[in-house]
Amino acid sequence: MNIAYLLIGGNLGNRSANLQKAMQLIEQNCGQVVQTSAIYETAAWGLTNQPAFYNQALKIHTNLPPESLMDALLLIEKEMGRVRTIKLGPRTIDLDMIFYNMLVLNSEKLVLPHPALSQRRFVLLPLFEIAPGFIHPVFQKNIEQLLKDCPDQLDVQKLSILG
Repeated sequence: MNIAYLLIGGNLGNRSANLQKAMQLIEQNCGQVVQTSAIYETAAWGLTNQPAFYNQALKIHTNLPPESLMDALLLIEKEMGRVRTIKLGPRTIDLDMIFYNMLVLNSEKLVLPHPALSQRRFVLLPLFEIAPGFIHPVFQKNIEQLLKDCPDQLDVQKLSILG
């Protein structure tokens, strides 16, 4: 059994319903969701003139190898209506693999750990909630330390009431 950490998010449509639907499809097609963070609302990163995102970290157990897991995640995005037209643009759902066990991989299809995670608070805050001591296999720092060192100042708010 493999452990993967995912970040799911989106900023179009019913954001909380889209996260729920994505989680159900991940359970059906990828593996068991064993832990979830709260949902966080985040101002758009990079391309800022768009609605705020809802993001959530998931820990899953999967039998799929990493590239097959990525294929399954991309199919879920497509099934949920994601259209890739503008880089960093608005989207119904975005499914990112952050870690897969302690694997370091750089293939045409997939880079692990996710190359930008240490630069993005909207990834690190929900991940910190479910895996504060997880050690980044390249940087050899845990999530708590990566969060402390993160230069990103973007506003990331934990939601207490889903909307």
